[in-house]
Amino acid sequence: MTKVIAETERLRLREWGEEDGERFYRVMNTPAVMRHLGGVQDRATWDAAFERLKTYQRDHGHSFWLVERMSDDELLGFCGLKRVNAPGAGDLTGQFEVGWRLRESAWGQGYAKEAAIAALDLAFDRFDAPHVVALTIGPNEASRGLMKRLGMRRRQDLDFEDLRFGPEMNPTVIYRIDAAEWPAARAATLS
Repeated sequence: MTKVIAETERLRLREWGEEDGERFYRVMNTPAVMRHLGGVQDRATWDAAFERLKTYQRDHGHSFWLVERMSDDELLGFCGLKRVNAPGAGDLTGQFEVGWRLRESAWGQGYAKEAAIAALDLAFDRFDAPHVVALTIGPNEASRGLMKRLGMRRRQDLDFEDLRFGPEMNPTVIYRIDAAEWPAARAATLS
């Protein structure tokens, strides 16, 4: 049985089990979901990413956790915390990063916001993060919108060129929120 990290009104964030890799790959590796993430992945690329997710949990106590809807145990995607490790991230490397990826049928229902609030609560309350960043690309308006709704501020001074991608995926755009800002931002997000 995998460990539940957090529960919200509708969602469960939990650690990954071995059987989750295949399930996630099958549901999430679609052109729409992967549009701003470098495109549909081949199996070897996903398997390597899955191993990294499990390594983050082992090494840091947190990861981009699996997100399930509690009412029917449906896999919706992932959301959680990892440490920035993108090539080219410079001084951001090692800082807390919040991130999410949801299946198309879960878009527009507030699930990403609900899961991200839980992840940020954990970042500041359990893991004592001084601040948390979120990474995306310019064209990903949905993610940028959620970052703003979470009270994160655009930090153009932290943007960087991700060495894995070409100009269509660069620069990586950064938003950030400090621990001291989170209580007021959280209250505003929930109102």
